[in-house]
Amino acid sequence: MAALALALGGLAPATLAQDAGSWPRGTVRVIVPFPASGATDLVARVIAQRVSQDTGQQLVIDNKPGAGGTIGAGEAAKAAPDGNTLLFTTSSTHAISPHLMPKLAYRAYRADRDFTPIAHAADAASILLVTPSLPAKTGQELISHAKAHPGQLNYATSGNGTIVHLNSLAFAAQAGVQLTHVPYKRTAQSITDLAAGQVHLLFDSIPTGLPHVTSGRLRALAVTGEQRSALAPNLPTLAESGLPGYASVTWFGVYGPAGMKPELVSRINQAFNQALQNPEVVASLARQGVDAAKPQTAAQFAAMVQADSARWARVIKDNRIALD
Repeated sequence: MAALALALGGLAPATLAQDAGSWPRGTVRVIVPFPASGATDLVARVIAQRVSQDTGQQLVIDNKPGAGGTIGAGEAAKAAPDGNTLLFTTSSTHAISPHLMPKLAYRAYRADRDFTPIAHAADAASILLVTPSLPAKTGQELISHAKAHPGQLNYATSGNGTIVHLNSLAFAAQAGVQLTHVPYKRTAQSITDLAAGQVHLLFDSIPTGLPHVTSGRLRALAVTGEQRSALAPNLPTLAESGLPGYASVTWFGVYGPAGMKPELVSRINQAFNQALQNPEVVASLARQGVDAAKPQTAAQFAAMVQADSARWARVIKDNRIALD
């Protein structure tokens, strides 16, 4: 088991320490269903360390990757609902995989039945990159160009059913344009081909894409979040640049097994919400191209996930995508 015991720091704030009895003392296992040193793992560690420092509760990250996150999520679903096992995951396992890989996901867990939603942790938007040879310099110009040349613009992805693929499909549907899909096995090759003009556009992570923009190798048109990115504050959102109402992010969230007591859920929710308001946490996440979530109740988080799941279900069904 690849695990990291996150160091405790300082005394727990009085507001959290006073009701500590509702969260059993001892080590809390936080399953991350993706590889160590990946984006989800890094976000989880930043937040979990702050929760440990705030509460005096030792949080241990346990990476359980495989099968698109369904292995780790399935293991978390089978744990006791006592607060000693949590799942730190993304929209992949709870809003996408149940529709994209229904057979595989169903064997591992039922996203709508086997978990207790606890806290919304963070969001990561993408950046829309285009080849410099394309005449479009704004989102609106890209949409106009694509409408004038239906099916002639190619978009690169990291493969069928990936968030890059789904983002591209959602963009095309909302913009009312026809684009041609070119899947790649390696992101590096898609960047090379995008710079050379062999493909025309790509949705990439902001930290990965920005260096190519700074060097002049690629052109950035917009970000996909509801707000501008701290890493590129001068870059507009797609909603600002020709596609009103468009927003698409990968969210990060905390779950427990089904059957957790409401007071325990509230206690853990409070701890994560407090950690996410810490300036050091906010700054650390921002450097990764990730926005710390605003405080939400567990019920608000559950409603957000339900809406996001319905959205991706439509995209996947409309485009007849299936991976199992």
